[in-house]
Amino acid sequence: MSIIEKAIEKLEKQAQSAADATHAVRTDASAQTAPRPEAPVQRAADKTPPPPVQIPIEQLNRLGVVTPDRPRSRIAEEYRMIKRPLLANVEGKGAASIEHANLIMVTSSLQGEGKTFTSINLAMSISMEEDRTVLLVDGDVAKASAASLLGVPKDSRGLIDVLEHDDVGIEDVLLRTSIPNLRIIPAGLVHERATELLASDAMRRLAEEISTRYPDRVIIFDSPPLLLTSEATVLASLMGQIVFVVAAEKTPPEAVKEAIEHIAEDKVVGMVLNKTRRNPLERFGYGYGYGYGYGYGYGYGDAQRESEAALGARQGSAHGSRQ
Repeated sequence: MSIIEKAIEKLEKQAQSAADATHAVRTDASAQTAPRPEAPVQRAADKTPPPPVQIPIEQLNRLGVVTPDRPRSRIAEEYRMIKRPLLANVEGKGAASIEHANLIMVTSSLQGEGKTFTSINLAMSISMEEDRTVLLVDGDVAKASAASLLGVPKDSRGLIDVLEHDDVGIEDVLLRTSIPNLRIIPAGLVHERATELLASDAMRRLAEEISTRYPDRVIIFDSPPLLLTSEATVLASLMGQIVFVVAAEKTPPEAVKEAIEHIAEDKVVGMVLNKTRRNPLERFGYGYGYGYGYGYGYGYGDAQRESEAALGARQGSAHGSRQ
C-alpha cells in the first residue's frame, strides 16, 4: 500500500470515529431531554354526564303548574290552547313564514305578572308532546328563579358562563331532566356584567346556534321584563315569537302600550292574560278566551279596548291562565 493510500485510509477512519462520537452525544442528550409522557387529556365527550335534574313534580303540583301527573287538569287544558298556535308557527303551518320560529321569548311589562310561571307551564306542556323536545333557558339572570323552581342547583353553570367564556359551550351547561323531553339551561353564576353579556354579539351568535343546531327543539327563554331592563329588548330582537304576559286587573294599560313599543313590528306577539278570576256562573269555562287567525285575539274587556291601540294590527294571541 502506498503512502498516499495509507494516508487516505487513516483520514477515513478518523472521520468515521468522529461521526460515531457525535451520534453517541446526540443520543445521550436526547435521552436526557426527552419529555416525560403526559397523562392523557380527558376530552369533554369522555366526561361522565351529570345525573338528570329531578323535577319536583309534587311541589309543582302544589303551585298549580302543568305536570305529567295531571295531564287533564284545567291549567293543562289552558296551556294546550296557548301552545297550539306557537307550535303551528314552529312547524311552518302559520299564516306566514317566521324566521327562528322555534325561539320563543316569554316576557312582561313589569315584575310580578307571572312570566316565569308562564315559561315553566309552557315548557312543561310542550314537553308532553310526543314528537317535541323543549329547552327552557333561564334568561332572567337577575332573579334566576325558573331553573331553581325546577330543581336545578343554584351553583350550576349556565347562560352567563357560555357568554363570558369561549371554552364553555352549550353542551357544557345543558342539563337533562327526569322528564325525557325537557332540557334546561340555567342562568349561570351571578355576574356584574350580566346585562352587557345578554346584549352582546355573543348572545346573538348563541341564539342563532341553538335555533339551527336543534331545529326540532322548541327553545323557550324566560326573559326579564321589557320595561325594567335593556337586555329584554335585545333578546326580543333575536326571537321568532314573543309571549307577552299581562296580569289581569294589575298591569296598567299604559305599561302594556309602552312595553309593546319595545318589540319590533315584524315579531309575532301572543298575549297571555294571567291571574284571571274564574266566573262562578261559568259551568264549563276556563276563565279565558281565545281567537285565531293570523292575528289571534288581543285581550279581554277593558284591557282589550285599552291595549288594542298600542297593538294595532300586530300579530298575536291572547289567552288567560291562573297562577
